[in-house]
Amino acid sequence: MDTILKVMNVTKVYHTGQNPSLHEVSFEVARGEFIGIMGASGSGKTTLLNILSTIDKPTSGEVLIDGVSLKSLSDSKAADFRRDNLGFIFQEYFLLDSLTIFENIAVPLTLQKVSPNKIEKAVRSLAERFGIASQLSKYPGQLSGGQRQRASAARALVKNPGILFADEPTGA
Repeated sequence: MDTILKVMNVTKVYHTGQNPSLHEVSFEVARGEFIGIMGASGSGKTTLLNILSTIDKPTSGEVLIDGVSLKSLSDSKAADFRRDNLGFIFQEYFLLDSLTIFENIAVPLTLQKVSPNKIEKAVRSLAERFGIASQLSKYPGQLSGGQRQRASAARALVKNPGILFADEPTGA
């Protein structure tokens, strides 16, 4: 089994004296495997996602992504690792209102200084796949919620990340 994600005894406590948001969570994910984490609101799903995506750090335990220990990364190295290796689809779209859909999808490649020709091909290919090619010149406020979510998914996938994290609203 080619393990891409290994979580070992991860605990997260936000405030001393409170119950942990996560308590000794451990699991492995093989490359190409698709997993879902389910639970009631407040059960720690988003906390776990934030730790796995280097946005937050565990109080104890360790996370390895493709053999890289996240606890060994400084904040700056974690940001580089996140940019270069991870894709995100958040509960909210987090599209920039001042950019067109094309520009929003292109942001991760632009940050990696990919050539304009490669950006054009990658964005158009994903937009076709997600059924939003005709929306590329529009702004987020001009799209439906579903179209914005597809644009957000395309942005997450445009750099072909080794691992993709998605956070879905669970309702009340």
